[in-house]
Amino acid sequence: MNKQYLEDVEEWLRGVANYLDKRQDGTGDLRDELDQLLEWKSGINEEELSATDIEQLQQRIHILHHNVTKLSQKDQESNLNKSVPIGKHTLPPLPYAYNALEPVISAEIMKLHHDKHHQAYVDGLNKAELMMQKARETNDFSLIKHWEREAAFHGSGHYLHTLFWEIMSPKGGGNPNGSLLKQIEHDFGSFEALKKHFSEAAKAVEGVGWALLVWAPRAKKLEILQSERHMNLTQWDTIPLLVLDVWEHAYYLQYKTNRAGYVDNWWRIVNWPEVQYRFDKASQLTWKTQ
Repeated sequence: MNKQYLEDVEEWLRGVANYLDKRQDGTGDLRDELDQLLEWKSGINEEELSATDIEQLQQRIHILHHNVTKLSQKDQESNLNKSVPIGKHTLPPLPYAYNALEPVISAEIMKLHHDKHHQAYVDGLNKAELMMQKARETNDFSLIKHWEREAAFHGSGHYLHTLFWEIMSPKGGGNPNGSLLKQIEHDFGSFEALKKHFSEAAKAVEGVGWALLVWAPRAKKLEILQSERHMNLTQWDTIPLLVLDVWEHAYYLQYKTNRAGYVDNWWRIVNWPEVQYRFDKASQLTWKTQ
């Protein structure tokens, strides 16, 4: 167990180092913090790892994670008004360590899900955008149907997964509050009613897909939707607030065929402050009621 934990920590630290390398400027203090943690960790004998060692390591990781998150949020704020160039979408770093959501979601799943599956969606979206750009430049649209389909599939995968990482947290769970809770009670009667409806929708997604809580600007209310293969069975003009991935790669290694167990446990890591933030922004947008 200690060996696996240290391997998970080392994998996460490599991810932090990669993020700092890409950012380069304004990372001096964090780089020193990371180097000190790596040096301290290198002096640990994994065979004799004590409870005190683990506690100290977790404290150091928590501090580093907090500071990296602050830097990432700063980057996000500065990039709010910047557009992504064609074919230049990137994989966002996880806002927590691979093992941070255990025991609800294992570190092994998080590594594969984020580093492999999400990266594949980013790569697929970039390729589709570049090929459609080429079609415009050459006036050859013979394969446009294929690349539009690829953009829809991979783009939906990229955007939904980016949201998925953000609406989960090691300190998640509990209940929503404030204006979001009031809207939930208005639209569903109670939070428990929404939770039941959302869970049953997630468990009943046919094949692979997502369950989503969205804001509908035209109806001016919250709605629960299912989506198959990202882009099927969607409703246009709605804004996702809370999403749950029920593709098998999101849970099968840990839960096998027990999707219901995965869905029920998932509520323990929902990051309600992030959902509240998205609701506050989305609810400002309203269209003529239809």
